[in-house]
Amino acid sequence: MENVMDTLRARGFVKQTVYEDELYEMLGRESVPFYIGFDPTADSLHVGHFMQLVAMKHMQRAGHRPIVLIGGGTAMIGDPSGRTDMRAMMTKETIAHHVECFKRQMARFIDFEGENGAIVVNNADWLLGLNYIDFLRDVGVHFSVNKMLTAECFRSRMERGLSFLEFNYMLMQAYDFLVLHERYGCSLELGGDDQWSNILAGADLIRRKKQKPAYAMTFTLLTTSEGKKMGKTQKGAVWLDENKTSPYEFYQYWRNTADADVEKCFKLLTFVPLSEVKELCRYPDERMNAAKERLAYELTAEVHGTEKAEAARSQARAAFGGEGEMPVRTIPADCTTVIGALVAAGFAKSNGEARRLVEQGGVSIGTEKVSAIDAPLPAGEFVLHKGKKAHVKIVRA
Repeated sequence: MENVMDTLRARGFVKQTVYEDELYEMLGRESVPFYIGFDPTADSLHVGHFMQLVAMKHMQRAGHRPIVLIGGGTAMIGDPSGRTDMRAMMTKETIAHHVECFKRQMARFIDFEGENGAIVVNNADWLLGLNYIDFLRDVGVHFSVNKMLTAECFRSRMERGLSFLEFNYMLMQAYDFLVLHERYGCSLELGGDDQWSNILAGADLIRRKKQKPAYAMTFTLLTTSEGKKMGKTQKGAVWLDENKTSPYEFYQYWRNTADADVEKCFKLLTFVPLSEVKELCRYPDERMNAAKERLAYELTAEVHGTEKAEAARSQARAAFGGEGEMPVRTIPADCTTVIGALVAAGFAKSNGEARRLVEQGGVSIGTEKVSAIDAPLPAGEFVLHKGKKAHVKIVRA
């Protein structure tokens, strides 16, 4: 059996592990049930989640069984990891809706059939009915408050204030691991490196309470070479739901990846063989554009399918290279100003924002830059540009 740790290491996933030699031997010897948790804080997965799904797919391809844990219970508290403020609490109904959205999206990436088919569980099933006194006696007794306060997820919040509600999050995530160990034989939890303290707490709880082996592995976070988190734009997160981030916008996000980040993104987010990745990213000059186009196509195809990936590539080539089909936006027939067109085309959320874009010199019609906020629109169809990266053909209703 292929040892998936070799694959994950070679592609740059592995950040931290515990009992690494034991874990490596186990992954090469037998099929291992493992889990990754996803908090349903929105009605769509985003790019940060996608990296976890790719890792899950590598694991499943190597013969290991994925357990997708949806945090329907823990989401009612909110994970303090990586936060400087307290998350807004959601209703049970909102969480249930998000859980269903997640399940539909994950089915595109993970195989739910066969011998090692993935299963989806919701920790609300066991957390919401907990007896608090029993929980403290059964789980809380194994945790040291002094040790918990040294964890980065808590330490970074101490100055601003950490609620007792959030302080319970680590115990609940550790309890999730224990429940999955008891019900499904799960002995490995995976997640982003910002989850290291929580994941390690679960493995430690199983070893203390059950005297059985349990393991933790975290992945490098998806950041740029400058250390900034990827998957964010001026409009917000890059979503996997095409109603939130269109296939064209998704494609363009990756097409505009900085040269220094292209190889990393290929390794972490695609299944392109490493030998091919090395060749694609071999030349740090204008030839990197071909690698960026391939990266954008591969990711868009994974998320939205090959047909929409090909359409997005065609639209992008039309906008930048004069071939293919450019995306089209329809504006009302009575729209007569560039300000109105920018809003109608979705390039600005308000007239005020559109006005600022024009004043800053970021708007062009065809090859002519728009300098006046009251500039009229040309008759018929025309191409509207916002900056260097957003281009659409405008038609009237």
